Amino acid sequence: MSATRKEGARLRSIGNLDIIRRFTWEISSINMYLEELRQFWARTLGISGPQWLILMAISDLDKDDGVPVNVVSKLLHVDPSFVTTQSKLLEKKGLLRRRPSPTDARVVRLSLVEKTQKHIASLNEQYKTIREFVFQEFDETELTEFTGKLATLKTRLEKACVRISLDY
Repeated sequence: MSATRKEGARLRSIGNLDIIRRFTWEISSINMYLEELRQFWARTLGISGPQWLILMAISDLDKDDGVPVNVVSKLLHVDPSFVTTQSKLLEKKGLLRRRPSPTDARVVRLSLVEKTQKHIASLNEQYKTIREFVFQEFDETELTEFTGKLATLKTRLEKACVRISLDY
């Protein structure tokens, strides 16, 4: 079956679900495709998808003085111990630098080494092509509005998870 026919069959099968369930399945599918892309990019450095996310978080957040582990863990919604463990492995591979904060030695700041920065920059053209293809149907205003709604949804889901965990 061709990719187009498969997609049509998938859309018909989920078209019968109520809108909330359909939305949930669409988000799950999006997450799977994003994971596939993360795995692709990660393989270019010989690392895992979660390790790639840590590097991307540092790349996006670092303003030349490193990023605290807890800031990366909050962005990725993972425990700081996970970021600590993975960042030590990434440091051993020579992909990032870990150093204590100059103002608080308990805080570890993460930054990319030049080799990693250059590698990420070398992938920029491929990333730009994919990004333009994926988001071609959104203008800037629509994408801003959609992203805001997703952020609201994420916040409400976080609160729902807290409520559920308190009930059990």
